Amino acid sequence: MMTFHYAPGTISAVSTIALYVICCGFDSKLVNFQRFEQKSPAYLSIDPKGRVPTLVIAHGTITETSAILDYIAAMFSEAGLVPKDPFEAAQMRSVMTYLASTMHVNHAYKMRGPRCADRTESWDDMRAKVSETMADSATFVETHALEWPFVLGERISLADPYLYVVGTWLEGDGVSVADFPKFATFQAMMATGHRCAGPGKTGF
Repeated sequence: MMTFHYAPGTISAVSTIALYVICCGFDSKLVNFQRFEQKSPAYLSIDPKGRVPTLVIAHGTITETSAILDYIAAMFSEAGLVPKDPFEAAQMRSVMTYLASTMHVNHAYKMRGPRCADRTESWDDMRAKVSETMADSATFVETHALEWPFVLGERISLADPYLYVVGTWLEGDGVSVADFPKFATFQAMMATGHRCAGPGKTGF
């Protein structure tokens, strides 16, 4: 049995969706950030980085969203969340890497200034830039990251829950997703999707 450690409102939602897509059995454990449980000795013994998500399996612990997604997809390959075609798989991971290394980072500057600078005026500058950089990222997604209706066209892949979760941050960052028609349609479709879609199905 797998144990998945998560916190609401974080990137851990991506792995949560993927686990439900494949309908595998797992236990979930809330890490209460308001109580700083991620910094408790008990949790740090599981994940020394003090972050979520964390997946505990019989062999040990897996951290980082992309690694967890790859593990889930490999262990439950019948769900078809990673294309067999190497080029399509690379395209999927290209979008996922952009979301992790650029769009997620753009969003994080709103709250994570103290990680990058000591002066509060620097934090203010970082926060002020978030709506611009997130709008730039939404433009990239609209123009280059979405085939139709999913990242890879007709089939759902690991990139889709990743994009959906990051897309839910736009409104809070001062960006109207309605300004990006393809992206807005994708978000609405994913929000009302069906779990346990199975191989080759469009929905979650």
